Amino acid sequence: MSDPLVLIPARLAATRLPEKPLADIAGAPMIVHVWRRAIEAGIGPVVVCTDTPAIVQAVEAVGGLAVMTRPDHPSGSDRLAEALEVIDPEGRHDVVVNVQGDLPTIDPAAIAAAVVPLADPAVDIATLCAVITRPEERTEPSVVKLVGSEIAPGRLRALYFTRATAPYGDGPLLHHIGLYAYRRRALDRFVALPPSPLELREKLEQLRALEAGMRIDAVVVDDVPLGVDTPHDLERARAILAARRLN
Repeated sequence: MSDPLVLIPARLAATRLPEKPLADIAGAPMIVHVWRRAIEAGIGPVVVCTDTPAIVQAVEAVGGLAVMTRPDHPSGSDRLAEALEVIDPEGRHDVVVNVQGDLPTIDPAAIAAAVVPLADPAVDIATLCAVITRPEERTEPSVVKLVGSEIAPGRLRALYFTRATAPYGDGPLLHHIGLYAYRRRALDRFVALPPSPLELREKLEQLRALEAGMRIDAVVVDDVPLGVDTPHDLERARAILAARRLN
């Protein structure tokens, strides 16, 4: 496995928090914080993929790399596929890590953990999950649950993803974290597939891969990173990063 390439898709078209990649957190745009966390993971080059010149400028201002992509991609995965043709047309990198651009507080160790399952050649895609600890999240549809079969301590083979409360019965539930590490050929295959029936029903893109017979393994990490979607989330991120600077 060659050194992974870390790609961060980012666009301004958010309805609940307009222009959120450029929102100031501790004196830097949010996208810069995400780029820094990805750099700190130390697993390979990091590139931001966007459709907005202002995001490119913000990343390049701190010495980072960013590329422009089309504005009409239906998903972040499609944006990554286009960016790869620009960044690495020769296919030197055979692993692509997709880090969402709204995770400014993510633990760099979690990013690094995502590539570990790909040491197994049978795995097409790797991702992350964490045990749900708040009772209300067990039934909250916005909290996506991963249903999987344990194959080693802290490692599962994903069987399904759902917004429902699953699996039934006693035991922990797992909160899926939307960070993915793809084999290059798996990403190419994935974006070429049409949306699948379960994907459309659950509104979960990763089900397209499972329905196509692709294998997804997950690593269990300690907690779920804060995704910034609202002004309240933004204030929480500011508080978390301010506290880290003081400690």
